[in-house]
Amino acid sequence: MKGPYSHPGEKGLYGIFNDSFPPILDGVTLTVENYVHWLQERGRTPCVVTPWNPVKNEANCSVMRYFSLPIHNRKPYRYGYPKLDPFIWSRLKNTNFRILHSHCPFSSGRLAVYVKRHQDIPLIGTFHSKYKSDLEHSFKRMPWCVPIIMKRILNFFNACDEVWIPQAHVEETVREYGFKGKLTVVENGNDFASFMIGDRDEFKRNARQRLGIEEDAFHLLFVGQHIWEKGLAVIVDTLSELKGKIKYKMTFVGNGYAADDLREMIAKRGLADSVSIVGVVKDRMLLSDYYAAGDLFIFPSLYDNAPLVVREAAAMSTPALLVDGSTAAEVVKNGVNGFLTARDPKKMADLICRLNADRGQLRMVAEGARASLIRSWEDVVGEVIDRYDVILKNYKRR
Repeated sequence: MKGPYSHPGEKGLYGIFNDSFPPILDGVTLTVENYVHWLQERGRTPCVVTPWNPVKNEANCSVMRYFSLPIHNRKPYRYGYPKLDPFIWSRLKNTNFRILHSHCPFSSGRLAVYVKRHQDIPLIGTFHSKYKSDLEHSFKRMPWCVPIIMKRILNFFNACDEVWIPQAHVEETVREYGFKGKLTVVENGNDFASFMIGDRDEFKRNARQRLGIEEDAFHLLFVGQHIWEKGLAVIVDTLSELKGKIKYKMTFVGNGYAADDLREMIAKRGLADSVSIVGVVKDRMLLSDYYAAGDLFIFPSLYDNAPLVVREAAAMSTPALLVDGSTAAEVVKNGVNGFLTARDPKKMADLICRLNADRGQLRMVAEGARASLIRSWEDVVGEVIDRYDVILKNYKRR
């Protein structure tokens, strides 16, 4: 932990609760990091509450960690066990919080509910993920656990004063889970919003040169957790369909439980010469190069709600190929700011071949994506702080 929990004369900390925080990297972690940064920029003092991790990571804010154990089938994630931590409860109870915002309904969310009840302060919960899908994978051998945990998730959101979703279409999933309360759409931001400067074509060309990607290869990109739920097998099947039809390069960025099997599948299909799996890229400047070097971001996921990666790719002028009708595709209009098709490898391959032949359309849609899908985190968190202030004002009137 770096920094004190509270300062004399301060009105209270902004408690940000989440089950993942660096060194674990994913979309929700990135959201939390940007909340912390821009809260501080606006003169607020955040305190992150998250499970303990054995890998040391220097944070620029107060971080309160509690006992955790690794999740064996979802490395590098850890599950927090606050009931086994003899100190976290009193530390939370005696910390001067002003408002609470949990980005996860699991162990950190339960701790946020505990603080809310003991300090009588407002709690916001953001619905980021399709939790049922995660649970069904994690508890394949104990499926009876899923409805029990889903009930706990519903109890968490029912305990919140407000529930936020990152885009309107996510409401369908939340209602499926049984939540009947009011929902508020609060978008996610994009820290790549100001990265691309100067001539767009030159910027992308320089990124390809830095990464050693041939100029005449159609560069396909995937960034995210390497889990089957995100459509990795569909991508490999699509690459098989493309073999011999166009010259392409495919780059996978990230890690997850399916990474080793993904490598094996690529090798068996004879695709290794055209595919790179580079692992997690922590350096945001390097990651921006991968995005900028892309011709098309391929993301056939039915699992994601409002993936940050689609907007990050758009910020670097790389449009996304998504599954028509998926939640992730809500913000995309086919042929305007992205591409939509069936979750069918042959149809996806046919579309990629057409785009390879029509770079003018690809460029036009890339410009549409960059113009319509980017919003800075500074702007988003500014809106969040305004919402916090209204919630606090109304809460005091109760």
